[in-house]
Amino acid sequence: MTPRKPVRLFVIARHAESGANVAGVVSSDPARAVPLTARGRAQARRLGAQLANLDIDLAVCTRFQRTRETLEVALAGRAVPVLVEPGFDEVRAGDFDGKPIEDYWSWREHHTANERLPHGESEDDGLLRYGNAVRRLLSRSELVTLLVVHEFALHHIAAAATSGPSPWSEQPFANALPFLFDERALERAAAALEKHRSCVRRAGRRPDGAFAEMTDPRNVRSTGRTDAVELRRKKEHPCQA
Repeated sequence: MTPRKPVRLFVIARHAESGANVAGVVSSDPARAVPLTARGRAQARRLGAQLANLDIDLAVCTRFQRTRETLEVALAGRAVPVLVEPGFDEVRAGDFDGKPIEDYWSWREHHTANERLPHGESEDDGLLRYGNAVRRLLSRSELVTLLVVHEFALHHIAAAATSGPSPWSEQPFANALPFLFDERALERAAAALEKHRSCVRRAGRRPDGAFAEMTDPRNVRSTGRTDAVELRRKKEHPCQA
């Protein structure tokens, strides 16, 4: 009998609460230090407690302090190698960086997702980066990978990984709440992000319809309970989350 191939597991979480989340400002430049709040550090510790009995082979974060700090707190005392993957960085907001998030929302209402933000990049450029970054993770061999990213990235990766409608389409991903994906789900995500990006380039349309649905619990499951307060908050957009 042929031995069964080990199942690779990808645990993906949004970073813990940061100062930018509380202040309601755009934070899309990794060179600007935006640390976790006291509440965020407590969230990161809870994330670590949820993952305490899981043997993690690799931890991945973006270039942003809030993702790196979430990993450091969650994995305190554990010897887990850390990979910084710029491909999962926030969408570069250009002139909106440091501005109230409402300014970005106002701009977005009058522009399509394939239009670049002033001196920044487009949301579609971000989706292509995410697809490429997922491909790079899939090319590795670690059995269990922990990935801490931003809500915009997590939203679209989860939506691309699912094969059906979700009841969570209008709800945000809470800070530091882990979601589990197997290798096939991430393969699906990479393919969908790449395919969607090419469709957008040909048609010049927004991606909202394709990615309106959130995580399908048949393909992705959480290891914890979502804070009801977090679910009542307005769904965050790129550059702040």
